[in-house]
Amino acid sequence: MPVIDGHQITVSNPEKVMFPADGITKGDLVEYYQRIAERMLPQVRGRPLHMNRFPDGIGGIAIQQKRIPESFPQWIKRATVDLHRGGTITHALIDNAATLVYLANYNMITAHVWLSRIEAPEQPDLLIFDLDPADDDFRLVRRTALSLKVLLEELRLVAFVKSTGSRGLHVVVPISVAPSFEEVHVFADAIAQRLTASDPDHLTTEFIKQKREGRLFIDVNRNAYGQTVVAPYSVRARREGPVAVPIAWSDVENDGLRPDGVTMRNVWDWLQGRDDPWKEMARMRAPLPRLTESDKPNRSGRRRGLSRRERSGQ
Repeated sequence: MPVIDGHQITVSNPEKVMFPADGITKGDLVEYYQRIAERMLPQVRGRPLHMNRFPDGIGGIAIQQKRIPESFPQWIKRATVDLHRGGTITHALIDNAATLVYLANYNMITAHVWLSRIEAPEQPDLLIFDLDPADDDFRLVRRTALSLKVLLEELRLVAFVKSTGSRGLHVVVPISVAPSFEEVHVFADAIAQRLTASDPDHLTTEFIKQKREGRLFIDVNRNAYGQTVVAPYSVRARREGPVAVPIAWSDVENDGLRPDGVTMRNVWDWLQGRDDPWKEMARMRAPLPRLTESDKPNRSGRRRGLSRRERSGQ
């Protein structure tokens, strides 16, 4: 019965197998989240939580849970937000290691969090590009991420990257808390359109999967109120327990990188001797460059490139 952050937490049935093919138990999951908390907490603190729960392990029923249950102890922080369709909902917040351990004991394998914090829920402080490949050609994902980084640097925005623990990469940009989700989405869409125009045979922003024709999907649709993204250092409910881990851009240049290569079994070896590549993220926030009318969709649905003035950040 560990005492964490002054809170006594009973881990029930720690021997329960959560990943049957790999023998990973609930006790292993609890231990992982307790150990990773120092790195994970700065990235999730204050962000409304969406829990991906598996009471019987990953072979059983999956529960997508947003609302915090009444049974949760009062020391777990919560946030009540507008549903934008009438009513409100109260989410849990992961603000300390004790909450992470409690959630793991609650059979949460994966944490998903908002792109805004509770201090300003309508105003995101992160922008995300989800690079979703059509096949196993991860070279294209890596190449696209690096091209996106260069494009964002031209706009004086600093890009960070993480593996998803699944098939792709997330390119994440810290931004000043100011614009609305709508403004952020329009901006992200303009950047994605510009990048796809440079390589239309391999890249697309087409939402309908059947129309992508084998191309990599640059998804910007998570840049919306109430949408979530897999939290950094979160475990995915997949074979071997892959981890969505922040990585350095030098890792993206490595041919050996895999989006699901860091797992619960090897994560500590991976982190050994590595600085946290997202440690300085909060200091790198910058305002979004304004889009000119020529950057927005014209009647043909296409976008032109951002202006020289916008690229210079003026």
